[in-house]
Amino acid sequence: MSKVILVTGAGRGLGTDIAREALAAGHQVVATGRRPEEVEKTLGGPQDNLLVTKLDVTSLDDAEAAAHAAVDRFGRIDVLINNAGNLFTGYFEEISPAQMRRQFETNLFGPMNVTRAVLPIMRAQRAGRVITITSTAGLVGMEFTSAYAASKFAEEGWMESLRYDVEPYNIHTTIVEPGYFRTELLVDGSTTWPELSIDDYAPRTAPRIEGMKSMSGKQPGDPAKLARALLTIAGQEKPLLRFVAGADAIEAAEAKAKELLAQAEASRELGGALAYDDAHA
Repeated sequence: MSKVILVTGAGRGLGTDIAREALAAGHQVVATGRRPEEVEKTLGGPQDNLLVTKLDVTSLDDAEAAAHAAVDRFGRIDVLINNAGNLFTGYFEEISPAQMRRQFETNLFGPMNVTRAVLPIMRAQRAGRVITITSTAGLVGMEFTSAYAASKFAEEGWMESLRYDVEPYNIHTTIVEPGYFRTELLVDGSTTWPELSIDDYAPRTAPRIEGMKSMSGKQPGDPAKLARALLTIAGQEKPLLRFVAGADAIEAAEAKAKELLAQAEASRELGGALAYDDAHA
């Protein structure tokens, strides 16, 4: 069944693949990006089932305008795919406070803006899907990713809680946690390196940056396959609450789950005996 699918960050990387696969499957697509003329060119020009509109996710006004344009053109929004994001990487002390805030503006407040604009439409319909792409870094903290992981952990907490807010209106949420996919996240323009430089970190920073740059284009995951998997989830009657995407992501999630269980068990004696003792209150 054809759906109206709004995709953020459709001008490059995974967003382009999602839009292309959705069009190929017969869906009506609202493809958004900061430079709509480039989005349209990337997707092959004007098409009957395609609406391209400007959307900088850090602007609530842009988000509301894009949502209204979608309804004006197609009459509804069935699926929102929050895909737009970027990567600020580096050791915490070398990431400036301004960089940290910019990371959260795009990766957390950005999808919040778009979701805030779309939810009134979905509530009126009493139907909708909100799919937000986080990262394995939203489950597992790693070296050199404190800003990115912080934004993705926050995004996960928001989405996990949003589920309960919107389920009564037949709106379903899915968190997508990809591993390494061959997208454009590691290219200049999507990745920002640390602004500050501290001598103690210097011997580790340069090799980390070179290592990340060398990974670009060699990631194991196929973004076109991920895009098709997202469309499958969008069509499920009861979609997955979490979609762990990629063998590397599944391995990381399993390791984190085991670690959490082990830490809970290790905390049992000390942490499990902290309640008020009413008899001695």
